[in-house]
Order: sequence, then structure tokens, then C-alpha cells
Amino acid sequence: MKNKSKELKVAIMAALEAGKILEKYFETEILKEFKEDKSIVTRADKESEEIIKKIISEAFPLHSILGEETGLSGKESEYVWHVDPVDGTRNFANGIPLFAVSIALVRKNEVVEGVVYNPSTRSIFYASKDKGTYLNEKRIFVSKDDKDHAIVTVSPSHLDHEKSLLLGLYNDLPQTIRSVRNFGCTAVELAYISRGGLEANIQLGLNTYDFAAGTLLVSEAGGKITTLEGKPWKFPENKFIASNGVFHDLLVREIRKQKEKIGVK
Repeated sequence: MKNKSKELKVAIMAALEAGKILEKYFETEILKEFKEDKSIVTRADKESEEIIKKIISEAFPLHSILGEETGLSGKESEYVWHVDPVDGTRNFANGIPLFAVSIALVRKNEVVEGVVYNPSTRSIFYASKDKGTYLNEKRIFVSKDDKDHAIVTVSPSHLDHEKSLLLGLYNDLPQTIRSVRNFGCTAVELAYISRGGLEANIQLGLNTYDFAAGTLLVSEAGGKITTLEGKPWKFPENKFIASNGVFHDLLVREIRKQKEKIGVK
């Protein structure tokens, strides 16, 4: 992308520096800790977030930063950075190379800059509002594949009724869609939609730092994002469908069927 904004340049630099930390710890005997929600945190998560926050706060001292490990910090601002220092920590901690650094800048509840970096493949995805999506400096677009050739991922939630919805989708969607999977890393899943490697992702209720950057990648690559009901989606809603747009309405119908089965709205 020509004429990158200062914000995007800083986000890319922060992601790359954080990536160096993840490379250092990947496939080592890194100590795992468990949070109250049973999710994993490692030393790499903490060090990655620390360097990202340092780089961003030095460049933009008046901005706020929402990090997975440290919460909201900085001055109250209309500009808020949403940072996941290691999205896919469980993959990372177990030596599975599907994890990423995810950094997004949100202004007045609109994602305006987004970066997702997977150090394992040296793949850096980035987008600016109204300027397209890029992978390692090459502009990318969503695929045109239909349901008969599609790969759809479903990102789970911790709520019981959403677990039921998740299991129902895993059981029934393969009868309609070519392949249904879960990579355990929302940022990577959304990034892969933007480059045509996947066709859709169904989000059932994660945190904003998990998906903020990825939603911009999908939108700017020509994809479609709606609520689970097919209505216009707005950040920070955390239940949505992101797709290449080809069979989006079909996914909306399938989710409606599953909700009717388990008796939820």
C-alpha cells in the first residue's frame, strides 16, 4: 500500500516487534498459566503486549489502548487501540503454528486500521479504511468460491446456549457446506478470508481484540459482514458472520434453523 498512515506504520512495526518475541518462545518449554475462564496466558503474551503498548503509546500518547492482558490504559480518547498480543495462545503454547498478533485502531466505534501478523509464516495482513487489504505488500481479495467448495470456520463462545449452537452448526453445516472447521485463532481465520483461503467465519461471542483487525481485513478485501440474523453489522458487536458474500444468506438461514432447534432467539 502506498502512502500508509502513521497509525498503520506504527501498528505494523508493533506487530513485527511482538512477532519477534513470539518466535523466541515458540516451541519452547514455556510456562502456561490459566485464567479464571480457563484460557491460557504465557510469558510471551505478557511481553508481546508490553512491547506493543510501548510502541503505540510513544507514538500516540493521547490514545487509549485496550489489551487482552492489561485491560484499558492510557488517556480517555476517541481513539482506542484493540490489542491481542497472541491470538490463539493455546495453539501457540502447544507448538501449533496457527496464532497471530492482532492490532486494530478504532475511532468512534469504527475500525480504521487493522494488522494481523502470523510470525510462523511471516505473513503480515493489514488494511486501512477505504484503502483495501494487503498481504506482505500485495493487495488481496476474498474468494469467489460457493458452498460446494467452501471452508467455513466457527469461533466458539463460553456461554452454554452458544455452545449448543456451535455443536449444532458443526453437526449440520457439513451437509450443506463443503468443509466446517475451527482453527482456534479468530484473527488468522478472518485474515484468511480476506486472502481467499477461507470463505466464511461465524463468530459466536468473543472479545473485540480477537476480531477488530480481522473484520477490517475482510471488509476491505471485498467481503461481507452481518449480524447472525443478516442485519447490518457494527463494531463492537461480537456475534456476526464474515464471508466472501457468495453464500452469505445461506449461512444466515442455517443459523436461524439451529437457533429454532435449541430454542434461542
